[in-house]
Amino acid sequence: MAYYFIFPEKDATIYSHPDRNTLNTGNDEIIELVKEKGSNNSIYYPSRILIQFSNSDIQKAINESKNFTSSLQLFSTEHKNLGIEQSIEVFPLSQSWDEGIGRYSNLPTSSNGCSWIYRDNSIKKTKWLTSSFSPESTGSISNNTPITKGGGEWYTGSIFKGTQTFSDVNLLDLNINVTNIVQKFSASLYNSQTYPTGIPNYGFIIKNIDNVEENVSGSNGYLQYFSSDTHTIYPPRLAFKWDDSIHNSQSISKNEGELAVSLYGNKNEYNQNDVAKIKIHVRDKYPNRSFVTSSNYLNPGYFTTSSYYSIRDAHTEEIVIPFDNNCTKLSADFQGMYFNLYMNGLQPERYYRILFKHINNDGTQIYDDNYHFKVVR
Repeated sequence: MAYYFIFPEKDATIYSHPDRNTLNTGNDEIIELVKEKGSNNSIYYPSRILIQFSNSDIQKAINESKNFTSSLQLFSTEHKNLGIEQSIEVFPLSQSWDEGIGRYSNLPTSSNGCSWIYRDNSIKKTKWLTSSFSPESTGSISNNTPITKGGGEWYTGSIFKGTQTFSDVNLLDLNINVTNIVQKFSASLYNSQTYPTGIPNYGFIIKNIDNVEENVSGSNGYLQYFSSDTHTIYPPRLAFKWDDSIHNSQSISKNEGELAVSLYGNKNEYNQNDVAKIKIHVRDKYPNRSFVTSSNYLNPGYFTTSSYYSIRDAHTEEIVIPFDNNCTKLSADFQGMYFNLYMNGLQPERYYRILFKHINNDGTQIYDDNYHFKVVR
């Protein structure tokens, strides 16, 4: 089975705070959901996140995949003063926007891209719509709040919505299922379908749920994530995953006994554009004595069909691809076990480690024996 990652072409935070509602943050390393207290009052003003992936990258991912599921993934950097529960919503934007090259800390304030009020900049002054929305879209914020109207326009309805609720504030990475939304992008890209079957790709808006945003009397804390401009290995990504596993020859799988597992015929380094076939040699660690004309070490062995792989960053131990019963199952052919790995979803100039999980009559065994490789530019 396969994982395929693509990375944003643009992202930014837009702020409703009166001091920042025309601020552009397109070059910031951090994107955030915050509620900031007013400079001259006790009102708390929310922010929202805009993020977009290119049509060409989405098409490449869809061309590689089949019956995919897709999730929007952001990685937490810093958080503070959080409530017990956090509920986040994602919708597809219904209007285009400019990323800009501004930063939160710029003085004077930069306004050369999207902001809470404008979807381009404060020179062209194309404002986000704040009323009289088309039937399929909505935006702005409740008229019952003192917050300046603006903050994006998006398609509405359950089929255009992704959600995630945190009950444990120690686990704050976003991993929101957006399969329905990406399928709508696909219908527009491939078949020129229009709403409601297809919608143009203007990216996503990420926001707190309405009753949190509209509660102007208190903060719900700071949720901060690495942006596409981060200098770390944690940029946002859109993940595609699907079943590409093949299960031939596993009628002779190793259902019991200790196994020796190794990689064979693999490179130590892969180009970031490679699609690698990672091959695995499985054999009995203590084979029964027998009289044969060839070495047992040359015969391919097989895990059961309940066998999986996982990828970790070799330095940070970050799980890049988890063991997934649906999407990291190993394949088998007449040469042995293998899986396909798309290197363009991994950060270049880093080492990675492969782990294997095998379930048979003896239970579950994890194989982690320094199976390393490097991705290079």
